[in-house]
Amino acid sequence: MRPVAADLLERHRAERVGPLADRLVATIRAENAGYVDLPVVPVEDLRASCVDNVARVLQLLAVELGLAPDGRGPDSRGPDGRGPDGRGPDGRGPSVDRYDAARATGRRRAEQGLPLDDVLRSFRMGGRLIWDDLLDQADGILEARETRELGTALWAVVDSTSAAVAAAYHQAEASAIRVHEQRRTALWEDLLAGRGAEAAFAAEAARVLDLAPGPCVVVVAPADAAPEAGRRAETHLRVAGHRSSWVRRAAGLVGVVEAPGGQADAVGAALATADVGATGISAVVPELGHAEEAFGQAVAAQRIAAARGLPVVAFDEALPDALVLAAPAIAARLARHWLDPLLALPADESRALLDTLEAWMRTGGSPTATARALPCHRNTVLNRLRRVQRLTGGLLGEGAPPAELALALAAYRLGLVD
Repeated sequence: MRPVAADLLERHRAERVGPLADRLVATIRAENAGYVDLPVVPVEDLRASCVDNVARVLQLLAVELGLAPDGRGPDSRGPDGRGPDGRGPDGRGPSVDRYDAARATGRRRAEQGLPLDDVLRSFRMGGRLIWDDLLDQADGILEARETRELGTALWAVVDSTSAAVAAAYHQAEASAIRVHEQRRTALWEDLLAGRGAEAAFAAEAARVLDLAPGPCVVVVAPADAAPEAGRRAETHLRVAGHRSSWVRRAAGLVGVVEAPGGQADAVGAALATADVGATGISAVVPELGHAEEAFGQAVAAQRIAAARGLPVVAFDEALPDALVLAAPAIAARLARHWLDPLLALPADESRALLDTLEAWMRTGGSPTATARALPCHRNTVLNRLRRVQRLTGGLLGEGAPPAELALALAAYRLGLVD
């Protein structure tokens, strides 16, 4: 280009940045609904950004046309934040960032929550305004060839600047998501460790987890539940009228489920259809602040569900087994007292006697009902019970089964004895 073109661009930068920024602010507010419908960008912030970016685009335009030095050194950076040598923005030495204004805008708009499409639309608007203004200023000064070169160079600059905006926006967005997830994880840990007793913390937990602070249950699914299990459970519960929030921990997949009016009858059915594995449900607690207590109940119920091979177990429906889990050492000793003689038999014999005892317990001590449940002949049941009596020294008559035996079998079923 001729020297007159360089003079034109220099004069344009010196005189037109302010007027162009004012026009761009007005155009964005009139034609870019995102800046009005989501009033997250103050007008003074918008204008400052317009001034910085118009000035930088005009500077880069002169560089693109070869009318000004590009300032590229070993630490200069392109739209992706990397320099020609591949080093990132943390490289040593003086940094020459040609896209500093664009990057600052991208970061700030991400932090403000303005959609990226609206941000990029404003940059395209800026490109059109600069082009129209340059055409007015260049009329009668530039040749047709120079005008075409000017347009090509301008849109190349707008494209590279927009790329820098998008990259910075995505980086800031990813950083914000990481911070949010870290905060959310820490909040979960504190909630399940008992901090919910603090009213202010419980209120903040309810806000972050998007749950009501009132009645709820805690749910625990297996630690090896599929990656999408939490989303699937949340969907099934929502259809059943229960909002929930989920987190994956070492203990398993943990959820807090709202129980409006203290009712959670539909929770078990919804989770059973969600197919997330053996799941435990706590009793209903009056508020989110009791999550620690409910979590302990749900962990116990989950162990019981896994031991029984059931999709869902509610804590209140398995209190004897929960009692065994609450005192594992005592329960294991009781189980050894009753069951060691049986476990010492060959595996087939041991299994037959244990299955008979389990069925006999479930049927309330009825040999006839036990025979139907196994199934086998009633006399076979009686013979097996007499053999258990001889081996253990316990009394297994026609009355109700001994409570000690029920607890011993529960301890064995829950894996508290080998």
